[in-house]
Amino acid sequence: MRLLVAAALTLVPAMAVGQETAVDQALEARQGFMTMLGTNMGTLAGMAKGEISYDETQAVRAATNIQALTGYDPTMHFIEGTSTDDLQDRTEALPDIWLDLEGFGEKYAGLQQAAQGIPDAVRGGQENVGPVVEKLGGACKECHDDFRKK
Repeated sequence: MRLLVAAALTLVPAMAVGQETAVDQALEARQGFMTMLGTNMGTLAGMAKGEISYDETQAVRAATNIQALTGYDPTMHFIEGTSTDDLQDRTEALPDIWLDLEGFGEKYAGLQQAAQGIPDAVRGGQENVGPVVEKLGGACKECHDDFRKK
């Protein structure tokens, strides 16, 4: 009897995962990706503004994470049916993404380019973090202006 109960309890989570839709998976993946970018960007922005004490180890870690994250191509998680038209308050991705996939990809390539070399660029003091944040922030803004709900 105990084995039967244990087996049933292990199947319940597996069944729940199996019921998650492709839309849910895509949305969860891309939002997780953006959260990781934002968390690391927040560390650098806080240091640039003096809200967080400059710590070279933390700055390099955040910059390294951003550079690594931008090596990943999240566009596969922008599937049909996952725009603001489809999911209203669950996403900020505008339908314009799917109308201009090439432009969307180009904006992301701009972020990838902005992230190159940033672990070395943030070394040496707080004064080096601001230009990195500006460069990354500009690339983020380029995409958000066209493809993210205000």
